Amino acid sequence: MAFDLNELLEARRGENYELQARYVNPQVPRVLRAIGFDRIYESASGCYLIDSEGQRYLDMLAGFGVFALGRNHPVVRKALRDLLDTGLADMVQFDAPLLAGIFAEKLLAKAPGLDRVFFCNSGSESVEAALKFARAATGKPRILYLDHAYHGLTLGTLSVNGSQEFRRGFGPLLPDTAIQLGDLDALRRELRKGDVAALLMEPIQGKGVYLPPSGFLAAAQAELRSHGALLICDEVQTGVGRTGKFFAYEHEGVQPDIVTVAKALSGGFVPIGATMATKAVFDKVFSSMDRVFVHASTFMGNAMAMTAGLATLSVVEDEGLVENAEKTGRLLLERLQPLVDRYELLADVRGRGLMVGLQFGKPKSMKLRASWNMLQTARHGLFAQMVVVPLFQRHRVLTQVAGDHAEIIKLIPPLVASETEVDLFVEAFTDVMDDAHRGTGLMWDFGRTLIAQAVKR
Repeated sequence: MAFDLNELLEARRGENYELQARYVNPQVPRVLRAIGFDRIYESASGCYLIDSEGQRYLDMLAGFGVFALGRNHPVVRKALRDLLDTGLADMVQFDAPLLAGIFAEKLLAKAPGLDRVFFCNSGSESVEAALKFARAATGKPRILYLDHAYHGLTLGTLSVNGSQEFRRGFGPLLPDTAIQLGDLDALRRELRKGDVAALLMEPIQGKGVYLPPSGFLAAAQAELRSHGALLICDEVQTGVGRTGKFFAYEHEGVQPDIVTVAKALSGGFVPIGATMATKAVFDKVFSSMDRVFVHASTFMGNAMAMTAGLATLSVVEDEGLVENAEKTGRLLLERLQPLVDRYELLADVRGRGLMVGLQFGKPKSMKLRASWNMLQTARHGLFAQMVVVPLFQRHRVLTQVAGDHAEIIKLIPPLVASETEVDLFVEAFTDVMDDAHRGTGLMWDFGRTLIAQAVKR
C-alpha cells in the first residue's frame, strides 16, 4: 500500500499525549497536563498556533527561537518542495555538494573576518565542534565559560554549561572553569595559568536574558588574544537577527575567532547547525589530507538543510527582519519597562531586539510579601510559572520561564512580530499582573497547587 501522510494523520488524530506517554517520554504529558498546557496544535502561521478546537495562540516562544521567520513561511516551503522535485543526488559523502558551498558563501558574508564553515545538525553539535576546534587550534585543553550559561545538553556542552540543574547525574564531565559574567579579573587569573584554549560565551545569555556589561566582550577579547586564547561566541539563539543585528556580537564591536549558530538558520523546517571560524583555526583542525574527516557528521551539509538555510537568508534580507527585530523589540521594551514602577512584583525588564527578559522579585507590601515568601520556600521560580500559566490559559499567549529555579520569563517571538503582537502581549501581561497584585483569586490558588506539587518532589 502507498504511504498516505494525510490519511495517517486523520486516522490517529488526537492520540498525541497517549503515544508520547507510552513510547517517548511519559514525563512530558505529565508536566503539560499539570500546568494546563496540554493542547493539540493542528496548524500554524506566522506568530500564531491553532489548536484542535480552532483557538488561536500568540507564540512568544517561537520553538525556543527556531521560528524566526514565523511558522510555515511560504518561501522556505516552496524551496523545499522545489528541491524534492529536482531528484538531486544528496549525501554522496565522497563529493563536494554545491548547495553547501553556496550556503557557506552566503553565511560568511554575514560574518566578515570568518572564513570557513562546518555544517552540522544542531546548536549542541555546533558548540561541540567549537570546543574541539579551539583545542586543536591552540594546543591547550581548557575552555572557560560563564555562570548561567547554556550551550547544549551533549556531554561536551554540559561541561561548559552554567545551568547546574542539567548536569546532575551525568558526571564526570570534562574539566571546567566558570567565571562570572563581567568579571575581567577572574578571566585574567585563569588566563595566567597558561592552559586556556578559549572563552565560550553567549553575547546575551539565553537562560535569564542577561546582557554583559558594556565593553566586557571587547576587553575580554583583548585579554584572550594577549594570552593566545580564542573567543567563541555562541549565537545559537541570538543569531540570524534576533537582537537587531544579524549576530549579537556586532553590538559589542568584537571579532570572534569561532561563532556557533543554529535554531533559526533553517526557518524551523530542518535541523541545522553551523560552526564558523577563521582560516587559521580550520587549518589547524583539517591540517592535511589525512585529517580530511577528523571532524565530520553524516548529515552535514545535506541538501534539505542547505536549501532551507538559503531560503531563510533570502527571507531575512527581503523582508528586513533584522531591522524589524530592532524596531519591534524597541517598542516592546518601551511598553514593558514602565511597568516596573507600576508593579512591585516586577523587578526588571531587559533585553535587546526581540529577546526580552521579565524578572520578578520580592514585593515590598506585607500582604504580597507573605505569599511571595511562601512560594520561594517551596521552590524558587514558582511565581514566574504562575504568570506563564494564566498568560496561556486566559489569554492564549505562549511564553516560557527562562530557566529552572528562575523568576524570569523570556520572550523570543518570531522576527515577523509587529505592533499588533506587542499590543496583544502587553495587554495580556498587564491583566495577569493586575490579578497577581490583588493578592487573591485564581492565580494565587494555582500558586498553592504549584507549592503542593513542589513539596511532593
